[in-house]
Amino acid sequence: MKGYLSAAAGHPPASGGEGRLLPWEALATDAVGSVIEFWGFKRNQGRVWALLYLRGVSYTAAELELELSLSKGGVSMLLRDLEHWGVVTRARSATETAYRFTASTDFVRMVARVIAGREADFVARVHAQLEEALRLARESGGVSPMVLGRLERMSALAEQVDRAVRLFLKTARLDIGALIGILREGRPRGGPKSPR
Repeated sequence: MKGYLSAAAGHPPASGGEGRLLPWEALATDAVGSVIEFWGFKRNQGRVWALLYLRGVSYTAAELELELSLSKGGVSMLLRDLEHWGVVTRARSATETAYRFTASTDFVRMVARVIAGREADFVARVHAQLEEALRLARESGGVSPMVLGRLERMSALAEQVDRAVRLFLKTARLDIGALIGILREGRPRGGPKSPR
């Protein structure tokens, strides 16, 4: 394929012309950018990582600017964020003055880093808040059994999500059986079926 002969040397291949992506590259990088944006990150973070991953070679910041038609400042911020999350790494050879960036290829480790940095703390906070709400509702004495049952179910779901996230971070395995049981049956903590 045109432009990909230089990839073996570890340098960026030529694009479809004047710093533009090939049509399939544009579609793939935009798709990844959309997913990343849906998860609450910047769309261009996904595009940068996807281009590095797809081509399998290292790029300088200037080369990424050209390939993705991004500003110098934008690329600098994007790369800093991606390095922070551990999804790209930088290196500089003795013969070059500019750093080159390479994409991480271990999907499980990438997802685990992001979950550990964002979702795990968030899920733990939600679980703690629902546990406290349940405690206060029980202590108040005026809450109906139906409402208590629903609050128990919410708290149990948060607990199972918290456990699933922590298990995933430890083992890279995600078991959602307990979550499905709570969602379908409304049985918090293995107890009797709660009123709905």
